[in-house]
Amino acid sequence: MAKKDCPACGGTGWKPGDTLGVRRVTRCDCQESERTELLLKEARIPPRYEHCAFENFDVRKDRETGEANPSLRQAKVWAEAFVREYPIDIGLLFVGPAGVGKTHLAVAVLRELMLRKGIECLFYDFLKLLKDIRDSYNPVSQTSELTVLQPVLEVEVLLLDELAASDPTDWVRETLRHIINSRYNQKKVTLITTTHGVDEPPGRREVRMPSGDSLPSLDRVLSHLGLEISSRLYEMCKVVQMSSDDYRKSIKQAGYKLHVE
Repeated sequence: MAKKDCPACGGTGWKPGDTLGVRRVTRCDCQESERTELLLKEARIPPRYEHCAFENFDVRKDRETGEANPSLRQAKVWAEAFVREYPIDIGLLFVGPAGVGKTHLAVAVLRELMLRKGIECLFYDFLKLLKDIRDSYNPVSQTSELTVLQPVLEVEVLLLDELAASDPTDWVRETLRHIINSRYNQKKVTLITTTHGVDEPPGRREVRMPSGDSLPSLDRVLSHLGLEISSRLYEMCKVVQMSSDDYRKSIKQAGYKLHVE
């Protein structure tokens, strides 16, 4: 849809031009601009993450070596390559402790796909999705389960943020199975973030959370969702491991300044 106040096309969506003395009309840039704005709006990215981009992703220095954190650097490389090579038939599964930047990178991917390639994307916090589905069963609610699930199943690129996998109920497993199986069968691309660890090779230092607690194995955690879901996630997504201290605690907290008298 063209912008009504566009000075180039006057709201028609087509701007006049001259090619080798022949007067022609071409599609106005305002149509693409308006489509991009609509894509960003309908993606449902929370205000907290609207600023997230590759340019402002902080590849922090490793405390032990003083060099750029290798896992964060590699995660950014994978995310940028994903956007560059899209369309592609795999998604990304960002894995790591809280505060390493999983959601930041995943949202940066969505924004780049929308801004650079005009791809329809959707952000959904996993627990919020479950709540919205439950609320749709309420007869007083103005929504239905189909209204909630249809965009999740059909959008070209879906981001499921904070996929929770600890002690899920049968209903949660069944709901997630329906979403994953549907997108798997339709070859829809899915991005996932989860605050869990991955298996470490023998002899390698164990990865721990900022609290000092051991990070559970990704295989063990995903198995709680069911072997079928776990297997399909491994086929649908490239696992991107991220390991660092909590950015919110170590960087953001230290940067807060208040004028106290």
